[in-house]
This record gives sequence, C-alpha cells and structure tokens, in this order.
Amino acid sequence: MKVTQSDIVISAVKPEQYPNTRFPEVALAGRSNVGKSSFINKMINRKNLARTSSKPGKTQTLNFYVINEMMYFVDVPGYGFAKVPKSERDAWGRMIETYVTTRDTLKAIILLVDIRHDPSKDDIAMYEWLKHMGKPVIIIATKADKIPKGKWPKHEKVIKEKLNKDPNDPIVIFSSETAMGKEKAWSTIESYLFRKDEIKEEINEEIKEEPKDEDL
Repeated sequence: MKVTQSDIVISAVKPEQYPNTRFPEVALAGRSNVGKSSFINKMINRKNLARTSSKPGKTQTLNFYVINEMMYFVDVPGYGFAKVPKSERDAWGRMIETYVTTRDTLKAIILLVDIRHDPSKDDIAMYEWLKHMGKPVIIIATKADKIPKGKWPKHEKVIKEKLNKDPNDPIVIFSSETAMGKEKAWSTIESYLFRKDEIKEEINEEIKEEPKDEDL
C-alpha cells in the first residue's frame, strides 16, 4: 500500500469515543517497548506521528490512526510492564477486551514480538487469548536488524513453536530501522482488510435489502 495520508484521530478509552466511520481496522498489540510506535511510523512513512518512548507503559489509550481515509491502525496499551499498578493494568485489560470483543470493523490483530528473544509468558497468553476470541493474528517479529540475517530462520522457528502458532496466521520478519519486511507486512495486512468472502457477504446482504417489484 502506498500511504499518502495518515493522522491520529482520537485516543479512546470507551466505545462511545471510537470513530463512527466504517473503515476496517487492524489493532497492534505487544509488550511495552517491543516497537509498536516505531512499526507504525515506518509503515505510514512518518517519523513521529506515533510517539516513541524509552519509558515503558506510555500508551494508555486506544490510539486510532487513519490511513488514506480507508483504514485504521489501532495501537493498544502494551503489556508486561510490572511498574504500572495492577489496578491500572486491569483497567487497560478491560478496555482492550471490550474493544476486541465488540468492534465489528476489527479485521485482524498484529502481535509484535522481539525476534531476538523467546516469546514471553505475556506474549503467549495474549496470542492464546486472541485465538480463543477467534481473531486472525499477524505476527510481526521486530528488531530483525539487531541479529544476523543467517539467524532469522532459527529465531522464527522458536517464535512459532513457543506460541504454538496457528498455521493460518502469517509471520513477518521486520525492521523499523531498515524497513525490511515493510512491503510484505503491507501485503499481508491488505489481505485481511477486504476479504473476498466478506465482500461477497456484503453484496448478498445488499441484494436482500433491495426492494422487490411489488414493494414499489
């Protein structure tokens, strides 16, 4: 996808604040400091639209980024940051659960993991929960520039095994520093935005709603 327009439209904490457009959405989940903001900025060709921070736990809302007036990236709070009070982490959890379970424009969730390390218990728990919710997951293995290319297959295999990855869920090796994997990431995301089966279903619904001759 060629990105010609992008902006953050709202930081929401409850459904009433979600955008009321019907653009398809892709959410981004991952532990604190896994590189979600850097991923967003690289994908939309902006340096600081999604603010990066060395301080974990900075994202505390659902941040909606509109892209080309046709879709949204939705950045959700990172997990695995112990210094955030449990009450606050629980509130984030409820906010994320409400969004994931009620938002019918949500087409897929990107789960970002650090390719250098085994998936954490929180990574595994998040992936299992998303699959339990029946959501398609795109796994983005970030920070690939930090290890030699020859080691990528080994680290990718570990990620697949530790997550017990669904064969239908794609994995993309990615670097926000070099943009390696950007084209593959976009083509993968686009395959979930406008799925043929959903388009066919929408057409069938429109046909059903068309007035019959005797109604005219």
